[in-house]
Amino acid sequence: MTDTASTPLLLCADDYGLAPGVNAAIRELIAQGRLTATSVMSLCPHWRSGADALRELKGKADVGLHFTLTDQPPLGPMPILAPDGRLPPLGRLMGWAYRGTLNAPAARAEIRDEQSRQIAAFTDAWGAPPDYIDGHQHIHQLPVVRDAVAEALASLPGAYVRLCGEPVAAVLRRGVAVPKTLLIGGLGGGLRRMVRERGIPANDRFAGVYDFAGSRPFADLMPRFLDGIGGRTLVMVHPGLPDEDLRRVDTLVEPRRAEYDYLRGPEFAALLEARNIRLTRFAGLPR
Repeated sequence: MTDTASTPLLLCADDYGLAPGVNAAIRELIAQGRLTATSVMSLCPHWRSGADALRELKGKADVGLHFTLTDQPPLGPMPILAPDGRLPPLGRLMGWAYRGTLNAPAARAEIRDEQSRQIAAFTDAWGAPPDYIDGHQHIHQLPVVRDAVAEALASLPGAYVRLCGEPVAAVLRRGVAVPKTLLIGGLGGGLRRMVRERGIPANDRFAGVYDFAGSRPFADLMPRFLDGIGGRTLVMVHPGLPDEDLRRVDTLVEPRRAEYDYLRGPEFAALLEARNIRLTRFAGLPR
């Protein structure tokens, strides 16, 4: 390491609870000090079975709720959003959000009820409330959904929220999945304003978006995600070990293995040392 002060970074793995192989990969990386947060899909069947093993690592990483309103069966009845017992795909949910459909009182109530159920399922298995809230496929940024998230955070003192915006110039310099990154960041303007107005703790920089197509090795992407980091930066990753449970519920399979292999390997350790980056939980980021 150099003699100058190190740069802190929050490295967050999404989708804990989705499948046993995802759970195992995330736990291993936390144990190795290669992750400092993980986001839990508490409505998935592998959350409760994975909570005990994750609890053995308590204190090594922030553990938050990955609020989910797409593709999975909800924890309770949702006759408007999930009439057939399965939450809608992302495109449909976004359409509803921006056409005002989610503003209907019954739809708003369903979102709040499901979020309460997911927080309760998290807390029941974990033994404590979530350290933070974010959203699967970034749905926590959508109109109406973001209001429910902010209200939930008001009842979770000290909990933070993940913001997904970056300066446009930084996105363009990186040159990775530029349209997708700008879209995700652009969706978060309303949540960012809400966070500032209500004094909710949050990161102020975000990275980790790419197309998952495998056209560029993850080893080429991570250095770009770390370019120019500073302040309260959060980088999102999706490591996992492919298994049949994962293949049944998700199309993102082999890229998870590639991320896992890289994050646990010597190349990532060398990158952190060369850049003088220190992985930390949210409490270790500058205020």
